[in-house]
Amino acid sequence: MVSITDKKTGTTSKELLDIEQWLTALEGHRTPEEVALLRRACAVADQAHHGQLRASGEPYVQHALAVANILAGLQLDAETLAAAVLHDVVEDTALTLAQIEKDFGPRVAKLVDGVTKMELIQDWHHTGDSGKREQRQTETLRKMLLAMADDVRVVLIKLADRTHNMRTLDYLPADKQQRIADETLTIYAPLANRLGIWHIKWELEDLSFRYLHPDRYKQIAGMLNERRVDRERYINQFMKTLGDTLTQAGVRAEVTGRPKHIYSIWRKMSRKNVDYSQIYDVRAVRILVDEVRDCYAALGIVHGLWQYIPGEFDDYIATPKENNYRSIHTAVIGPEGKTVEVQIRTHGMHQHSELGVAAHWRYKEGTVQDEGFDRKITLLRQLLEWKEEIAHTEDDGELRTDLLEDRVYVFSPKGDIIDLPIGATPLDFAYHIHTELGHRTRGAKVNGHMVPLTYALQTGQQVDILSVKKGTPSRDWLNPHLGYLKTARARNKVQHWFKQQNLEANIAAGRAAFEKELQRLGLAAVNFEDLARRLHFPHADDFFAAIGRGDLKTAQAVHTVQQAQEPTPHRLDKLPTPAATPRREGSGIQIMGVGNLMTHLARCCKPVPGEQIVGFITRGRGVTIHRRDCSNALRYRNDSPQRLIEVEWGGAAETYPVNIRVIANDRQGLLRDISSVLANEKINVIAVETISDKQKNLAYMTLTAEIGGIGELSRVLDKIGQLPNIIEVKRETH
Repeated sequence: MVSITDKKTGTTSKELLDIEQWLTALEGHRTPEEVALLRRACAVADQAHHGQLRASGEPYVQHALAVANILAGLQLDAETLAAAVLHDVVEDTALTLAQIEKDFGPRVAKLVDGVTKMELIQDWHHTGDSGKREQRQTETLRKMLLAMADDVRVVLIKLADRTHNMRTLDYLPADKQQRIADETLTIYAPLANRLGIWHIKWELEDLSFRYLHPDRYKQIAGMLNERRVDRERYINQFMKTLGDTLTQAGVRAEVTGRPKHIYSIWRKMSRKNVDYSQIYDVRAVRILVDEVRDCYAALGIVHGLWQYIPGEFDDYIATPKENNYRSIHTAVIGPEGKTVEVQIRTHGMHQHSELGVAAHWRYKEGTVQDEGFDRKITLLRQLLEWKEEIAHTEDDGELRTDLLEDRVYVFSPKGDIIDLPIGATPLDFAYHIHTELGHRTRGAKVNGHMVPLTYALQTGQQVDILSVKKGTPSRDWLNPHLGYLKTARARNKVQHWFKQQNLEANIAAGRAAFEKELQRLGLAAVNFEDLARRLHFPHADDFFAAIGRGDLKTAQAVHTVQQAQEPTPHRLDKLPTPAATPRREGSGIQIMGVGNLMTHLARCCKPVPGEQIVGFITRGRGVTIHRRDCSNALRYRNDSPQRLIEVEWGGAAETYPVNIRVIANDRQGLLRDISSVLANEKINVIAVETISDKQKNLAYMTLTAEIGGIGELSRVLDKIGQLPNIIEVKRETH
C-alpha cells in the first residue's frame, strides 16, 4: 500500500491516529475554543461509529479523523475540521442532522449536509460510452459537484474524503479498485486541479494510476530511482541556490517548485511518444517576477548557473500560444547532472495562466472555454485564499451565491447528467433529451414524485419524463406567462413543430387563440386586415397563421390593437381657454386642450392603461374616463357629443380597478388558490363576490383587482386559467 507522511503530525497513512495526540498536535495552531469544538466532534463521531469497521479492519472513526487531518494540513478552520470528523455520521449512523445542528450549530450542520448530498456521486457509473460524449459527461459532472456545494469547504471535505479512500484502496476487491480509481482520475483529480490544491491533485492522480496501470506505474517509479522525499530535497536546494543568486543580482522574484509526479511523467511520455530519458521536466521550478524585463534577466541568471539543454527552450512571451499563454520555458542540467525545467513569467502572466483563457486545467484537460464556469472557479480559488476569513465572517455569501446563479445539473433515469439554465422545467429537460420526447411529454417525476411541467428543477435531482406514444405539443407551452419553457432551444422546437403543420390548421388555431384573447381581455372587435398590415402581414390569414405557428405572440398583437385604434377627438370649441400643453393629472390621465380638471374612472367599463379612452364632462364631478367602446360612451356620442373630450393615459405608474369574472367547478380551496395567484403576482384585491350553484356544482366569482395594465391583466388571467377546475376566466366590462 502507498504510504503518505503527514508533515504536521509526522504520522503516515498506514498508522492509526490517536484522538488525544491529534488534538494535542493541533493546539499550537488553534484557539482553546476551536480545540474544544474538535474534541466534542471527535467524541460524538467515536461514539456514533462505535463497532463499525472499514474493509481494512480498522475502526471507522479512523477514516473520519484522517479526513480531518488532511484538511488540517490545508490550514482550514475548525468548523470545517469538525464537519469532516462528522461527515459520515448522518449517512452511516443513527445520528440526525438536527442533532448535529443542536450540538455544533447551523454552520457545521450545513457542511455535513452538503457532504451527505454530494454522496450521490457514488452512484454514478460509466455508461460504457467513449470519446467526446463521455468527456462531456465527466465535465458536466465536475460542474455539477461544484454547483451543488454552495460552500467551497464542502468540496474540500469531499476531496479529502476521496484522498483517504484512495490511500486505503488496497483492501477492496480488484473490480472496485478499478472503478473507484477511474472515477477519481476523471472527476476528483480535475476538481482538485481546478481549485489549485496541487498536492492533493498529484496524490489522487498517482494513486489512481497505480491501480489502473500497475505495471506502468512500477516501471516509471523504477526509472525515477529515488524516493520522492529525495527529489523534494533536491528541488529545495536548487531553489535556494537560484533564489540567492537572483537576490544578489537585484531581481525581485518568487521561486517555487516541486518534482513531477509519476502520472504526469507517464502522460508526457505518452503524449510526446518519447522515453523517460527525453523527459526534462521531471523536476520543475517556476520563477515569478514583476516586469517582463525581469523575465529575461532571470533567464540569463539561470543559463549562467547551469548548462541549458539545446532544443528545450521556448519563448512564449515573444511568441504567445494561440490561447495567449505567455511564459519562458527552458531546461538545464543542474547539480549531480540531473535535468530541471525552469518556467519564468510575470505575476500577471501567471494569474492569466491560472485563471484566464490559458488556464492550466483547460490546457491539461482539453475542455472548451466556458466563461461563466471560469468565473466560478476564480471565485472558488479566491475563497480558498480567504479560508481563514471564511470561518469568521458572513461576507462571503454574495460570492457563494454567484457560484450557483446560472446553471442546474440534473440526472436522467439512465444516470446521464443534463446541464440546463437555472429555472429550467421538466419540459426543457425533455426537449434537451430529444425533440420527439418533448412533443410527447404529458407529465414528469422528480426524485420519484409527480411534479407539474412548470416545476423549476434543482441541481442533483433525477428527472423522469412521462410521455405518450403519439403526442403533440400544446400552444400553451409557448405562453411566457405560464412558465412551461425556460430555454430558447425548447421554445424553438415547439415553434418549429407548429410551423410544419398545414396552413389551414394554423390559420384556424391562430384565429381562435387571438379572438379568445380579445374576448378574455374585454377588448373591442378589431379590423383584422388593418391589424395584419400594421404587423407587416399581407393578409389577415397570414397574421393568424403566424400566431398558429407560434411565430407571433398574442400579447404582441394585442399591444398593436391598442395602438391601432385612432382616437376620434370630440373637443368643444366653446370649452374654457385651452392650456398651452397637455396637463397630467394625479390620476395618471392627460386631458388634451383644457386646464386642470378632476378625473375619475367610469365604474361601468373600468378602463386600464393601454386601452383607447374618452372623457365625459360631468356636472360637478369633473371628467369621467370611459373606454371608447363602452356602451355609455357610445350613447354620449349620440346624445351629448359636446360634452366628450379627448384624453389619453399619462405616464404615472398607477393601478386601476378591474373586474375579473371566474366560472369554475366548485371545490374546496378554490378561492384560496385564486388569491394565491394574485398574491404571487403582487396584485391587490379590493372586492370579492362569490355565488355557488349547488345543483350544477358551479362557482361564479367576480374579483375586483388593482391592475397596472393590459399586459399584467393578461398574465393574471393566464395563471388563474391554469388552476384546477377553472372553466372560464375573463375580464368583465359591463
